[in-house]
Amino acid sequence: MAEPIYHITSNEDWASAKKSGLYSFCALESEGFIHCSTKSQYLDIANSVFKGRTDLVLLEIDTNLLKPEVRYENLEGGNILFPHIYGALNLDAVVNALDLLPGADGVFTGL
Repeated sequence: MAEPIYHITSNEDWASAKKSGLYSFCALESEGFIHCSTKSQYLDIANSVFKGRTDLVLLEIDTNLLKPEVRYENLEGGNILFPHIYGALNLDAVVNALDLLPGADGVFTGL
């Protein structure tokens, strides 16, 4: 397996995707892609965007199994590249769906 990428979503959105057979996050419609991160990036994203939330799932995605294109880019002009999935996520590319829970202080420290 190539280095996996990660996507943080809510339990509700993940349950809905499992029922429909495809994950199509709202950013796909508004921005044209699904935001993802690498293993070294997901905690920073979790703490900057989702701090304190207790309803999250971390999807581990095998890029070799993905049907849509993945591009590593920074669309805000920075130097750090983030993986973006340009299309709906086929669920067979998700190799793990892990509960992502913060500590008592609301901060995520890892799995």
